[in-house]
Amino acid sequence: LAQVLAQAGGLPDRFAMATFTALVITKEDKKQKCEVRSVPEADLPPGDVTVAVEASTVNYKDGLAVTGAGKVVRKFPMIPGIDLAGTVVQSENAEVKVGDKVVLNGFGVGEGSWGGLATRWRGPGSYLIPLAQGMSPATAMAIGTAGYTAMLCVLALERHGVTPESGPVLVTGACGGVGTVAVAVLSKLGYHVIALTGRAEAEGPFLRSLGAAEIMPREELTAKGPPLAAAKFAGVVDSVGSTVLANALARTKYQGVVTACGLAGGADLPATVMPFILRGVTLAGIDSVQAPRKARLAAWTRLATDLTAEKLALITSSQTVTLAEVPAVAEQILKGQIRGRVVVDLTKPVGKL
Repeated sequence: LAQVLAQAGGLPDRFAMATFTALVITKEDKKQKCEVRSVPEADLPPGDVTVAVEASTVNYKDGLAVTGAGKVVRKFPMIPGIDLAGTVVQSENAEVKVGDKVVLNGFGVGEGSWGGLATRWRGPGSYLIPLAQGMSPATAMAIGTAGYTAMLCVLALERHGVTPESGPVLVTGACGGVGTVAVAVLSKLGYHVIALTGRAEAEGPFLRSLGAAEIMPREELTAKGPPLAAAKFAGVVDSVGSTVLANALARTKYQGVVTACGLAGGADLPATVMPFILRGVTLAGIDSVQAPRKARLAAWTRLATDLTAEKLALITSSQTVTLAEVPAVAEQILKGQIRGRVVVDLTKPVGKL
C-alpha cells in the first residue's frame, strides 16, 4: 500500500494529516535535546481554544528551558515558550471568538504544558487576553512577558505611592527584557531613572536613548554591603536578586518601594531587616505567571499608551528571528549577550524538517 501511495503521489490533500511546526524539547538518558519538528495537530493538548501563533519571544526563563540550564521544564516532550500572540482559529469558549487577536503570558505554558514556540497552541481560553486595538502580534511579543512584568512593577510602584517627585528609581539588569521596558516606561512617565548594567560603557548611550538619566555600573551593587547605606532610591525595579537586590534595599529611601521580579543574579537574598524596620521600606513581590486577569488587562492597557513605538523599536532593533534560531538565542540570553527583546516570527518558514 505504501508503494502504491508513493507512486500515486501520496494521499489526497483531504486525507492528509494536519501538522504544525514547533520547537520540541525531549529528554533521554538524562540528556536534553531541542529541535524543530513537524507535529500532528492531533497531538495538541485538550483545550477550548486553538490559536494560530504568529509571534513568540525568548525570555530568560525560555533560555533556561531550551538549554536545559534550569529545571524549568516539568515534563517531556515539551514545546517551550511562555509567550505567544496570534489569531483564534477554533473556539468553544463563549468569551473568545474565532478571528480574535490574542496574547498569552505565563500560566505555566512552556513549562508544564505546551507553549508558544510553535505555529499552533491549544488550551484554556481563560489564559488569553485580547490584543490592544492596533497592536500587532509581533508588537505584543516585542513586549512579551518581560515587558508585561516591567509594567506590573511600575503599577506596583504607583500603587504604593511612588511618584516622579518621590526621587530616583533604580532599574537593575537595565539591558535585559524587563529592564529596557522599565527604563522606557518610567522615563516617559517623568521619573528620574538610574539604569544599573554590567555593560555601562558599551550600553550607556543605548540606555540614555531609552530615557535613563544616569548609568550605574553593576559593580557598585555586587559586593557585600552594609545593612544600611546612604539613602538614594525612592523606588527600585529589580530583576537580578541576590546581592544586587540586598544592596538596593540598603540604599532605598524612607518609605521607598522595591519591586522584585527576577533572579538573574541568584535566588538568595543576603539582606537584613534593617531597611524595613528603620526606613519603612516595602519589598513588593511581582508574579507574572499567575497574575489575575484584572492585573493583566491593566498592564497591557497601560503598555499600549506608556511604551512608545519609537522606544519599543530601539529595544527590539534587528532582533527578529525564526524558530530554528531560538536555541542559539537561548544560549546568548543566558550569557547576557542579548540587549532588550527578541521576537520570534512564526510566519516565516524554517526550511525542510
